[in-house]
Amino acid sequence: MLSEALLCFGASSITMDEEDASENSDKISMESIFPEGKDVNVCISRAAKSIGLKEIPHYEVKMGEQYDWIKKTQESFHPVEVIEGVWVVPEWITPPDVQATNIILNPGLAFGTGEHPTTKMCLLLLHSLIKGGELVLDYGTGSGVLAIAALKFGAALSVGIDVDPQAITSACQNASLNNIRPEKMQLHLVPGNACPPSINERTCGVVEEQKSNGMGVICGTEEYDVVIANILLNPLLDLADNIVSYAKHGAVVGLSGILSEQVPYIIERYSPFLEGISVSETDDWACVSGRKKRKSC
Repeated sequence: MLSEALLCFGASSITMDEEDASENSDKISMESIFPEGKDVNVCISRAAKSIGLKEIPHYEVKMGEQYDWIKKTQESFHPVEVIEGVWVVPEWITPPDVQATNIILNPGLAFGTGEHPTTKMCLLLLHSLIKGGELVLDYGTGSGVLAIAALKFGAALSVGIDVDPQAITSACQNASLNNIRPEKMQLHLVPGNACPPSINERTCGVVEEQKSNGMGVICGTEEYDVVIANILLNPLLDLADNIVSYAKHGAVVGLSGILSEQVPYIIERYSPFLEGISVSETDDWACVSGRKKRKSC
């Protein structure tokens, strides 16, 4: 959980000492790489708080050369086959199958490489849902991997939103790597206290440098055929009303970034909004999905 949170709050990569992680030890040694300029103390504090740790783990900070962390981060990423014929491939590696659906990524400083179980489950959910022509909202887009995948699977439009400017920059670059035009994949920076019910009424959430690329303002509520949010437990609980508000009635809402043991909290929070709720699990992580309830007459 802590490694996941650190990635969301600014770490570029995480490694854990497998020997320290054995059942015979009550301590785990983790190494996190942060880009220069990041306030490591703030990132660690926020990460610990987001998963409910009462005390911040002991840590020390060592400065390294920029080249070292870039190279080390790249070496930690490998091509991932999500399902037969669908690969997520780092930009610097030749796709293992050039005939496959290849999602090319340079994650940069944003979360979402295709390797994490929650990303894989969200990709599988999108692959099963998209038949062609859908409007998809990626709520917390990170590297843009889910928004890009939706288009490659046949969606008509993807919209990605995030509170992190670096995520928007990364997603925009990854869209270009996949030859996706700005009008097909719209990206928006939104306030940290979540999107308002409809941001058609305001433009402050749109990244300034994106305006020149012709990216319009995100569509209003009840517009999307699929809404997917691969974030963390607390924001999923706090922003439930807002997340669901973007989905059409009968549309699928997918929720991930949670551990299997946290599923009951998500089901309890989203049951008033969703029906036909189902859960998929991989390596102690989970993805919850359901269809938005139709208004009663």
